[in-house]
Amino acid sequence: MTTIRELKATARPRSGKGAARAERRADRTPAVIYGAKLPPITISLEADEIRTRIYAGRFLTTVFDIELDGEKHRVIPRDYQLHPVTDLPIHVDFQRLVAGHKIRVEVPIHVIKPEASPGVKRGGAVNIVEHKLALLCPPEAIPTAIEIDLTGLEINQSVHLGDITLPEGVLAAAKDENPTLVTIVAPSGFKDEAAPAAAAAAAPAAAKAAPAAKAPAGKK
Repeated sequence: MTTIRELKATARPRSGKGAARAERRADRTPAVIYGAKLPPITISLEADEIRTRIYAGRFLTTVFDIELDGEKHRVIPRDYQLHPVTDLPIHVDFQRLVAGHKIRVEVPIHVIKPEASPGVKRGGAVNIVEHKLALLCPPEAIPTAIEIDLTGLEINQSVHLGDITLPEGVLAAAKDENPTLVTIVAPSGFKDEAAPAAAAAAAPAAAKAAPAAKAPAGKK
């Protein structure tokens, strides 16, 4: 189950750049709640708290209950803007959540058990092709991450979306039905080393075949 975080907000009856600047001067961050076919609500949040939430990580996949005038609004952050110089949050967009409706989120991909990959043991490098995976999932069941097990993976082998099992109720949102997620890349010089080995293995067979090929020419 997704952990629901709490945020307290105050109403921000005025909109516009001037009102937003006034909120920031008061150490508050302007924000808006929208969606679910309801009118948007302009709010403001305590600046230090929202900054801490953003820099803690996973902000855009965290579900919040925003308390406003005694009423709670269940939301998920959809976007935020940071000041170009100070990197402080200057605005946050929240989307209302509707019970029973799936939402689109991007969840990080984590690889596990690289030590169990024969390809990695032979010097191959783990190449994470997609660092995030777009999913459609219930708000109460947003995964922290999608784990990809590298056990048994050889050099030049890959893991595709179809190779992994998503949590119950979660669907992939990718347009490509079976994108490559992770692959084991051959180390530098791997092909050059493999070619001499193949040639050496073929040499005995070639030597045996040579006398047989010359035999007809020796007949009188």
